[in-house]
Amino acid sequence: MEEKDLLKLSAKELTDLGVCPTCLNRKYNGAIFGDDTDKRLYLDDDIEILFVAKPRAVGHLCILSVPHYHDMSEAPDELNAKIMRFAKVLMRLLCEICGCERVYLCTMCDGPANHYHVQLIPRYKGEERGSRNFVKPRGEYVYDPRVVGEFRSKLEAFSKGE
Repeated sequence: MEEKDLLKLSAKELTDLGVCPTCLNRKYNGAIFGDDTDKRLYLDDDIEILFVAKPRAVGHLCILSVPHYHDMSEAPDELNAKIMRFAKVLMRLLCEICGCERVYLCTMCDGPANHYHVQLIPRYKGEERGSRNFVKPRGEYVYDPRVVGEFRSKLEAFSKGE
C-alpha cells in the first residue's frame, strides 16, 4: 500500500497495520487527526502538549514525545524526566486555570504502532473518584482563547526557567 493511501485509513486501522498514526499525521500536517493549532499549547524538539480533541473532561491534556517511541520504556530517561516535569506543572495549571480538584495521569501503549504519550485527565468537584475517570464518555473539545492563552504563556515561561 502506498503511503498516501494510508491517509484514507482510521487511526485504529493504521495502528493495526503497524503504522504510527501520530507520526503519519505530523508528516502530512494533520491529515489523520486534522488541524490541531487551536489545541496545541507547547511544542519543542522533544515534546508536544495539546488539549485532546475528544476529551474525557474539560482540560483533558496529552503530552506526546516528538521523536517516535512506542512507550516510556523505549524513551531516554532525559525525555521521561522532561515529560514528568511538564506533567507536574500542567497538573497545577489545570487546577488553577480550569478549577479541577485533581488530575489523573495515565499512559497507554495499545497496538503494534503506539506513539508514546501521557494523558492528564482532570476530575472536578462532585465527580466520582477512581479509575472510572479513565473511561468517562468523550465529549467535544471547545476552544477557549483565554484558557489556551493562559496555558501557553505559563508553559512558555516554565520552559524558559521563569
